[in-house]
Amino acid sequence: MASAYRRRARWMATAVFLFGLSPLAAQAAGTPALVPLCASCHGEQGISASPIIPDLAGQQQGYLDNALHDYKANQRQGGSAAMMNGIAAHLSDADIAALSAYYAALKRN
Repeated sequence: MASAYRRRARWMATAVFLFGLSPLAAQAAGTPALVPLCASCHGEQGISASPIIPDLAGQQQGYLDNALHDYKANQRQGGSAAMMNGIAAHLSDADIAALSAYYAALKRN
């Protein structure tokens, strides 16, 4: 099962580039480079369309930072942890800080 999540995470990363959601274009617009990858599940403005995928907009920055570090260290289990562990494994500390700050600053609807 974990390999299916990893395949999906790799597919999403590939789709970001293939469908023109270039991280460089996002960064040029003042958005962290990896937001398009997050948006594929968590929504363009950090509001998920699915009740099983959490909203990121308006979350506390420290919570998001800790959660991404925990995913990166494989310290979270269950739910979508296998997929998030695979995605977070490739994030640098700077990526995590930028994403956490970005989503914490977004307003919830």
